[in-house]
Amino acid sequence: MPTSLARRELIRKLRTLGFDGPFSGSKHQFMAKGQRKVRIPNPHGSGDISVGLVNEIRKQAGIGQKEWDDA
Repeated sequence: MPTSLARRELIRKLRTLGFDGPFSGSKHQFMAKGQRKVRIPNPHGSGDISVGLVNEIRKQAGIGQKEWDDA
């Protein structure tokens, strides 16, 4: 199991699952699907996001693990 995910890959998966964006927010960018908005981390250095944070974002987005893995 990977320990991190590239920010670009996070955005790709969210788009595959029907989210639009990323859009500029006040401090963080976000992606939206209907009324649901999910904040995504700003790009820093390598741009990799820890699996723990990816899982939190996935849960906020209402995406199950299998659905995420299949995207």
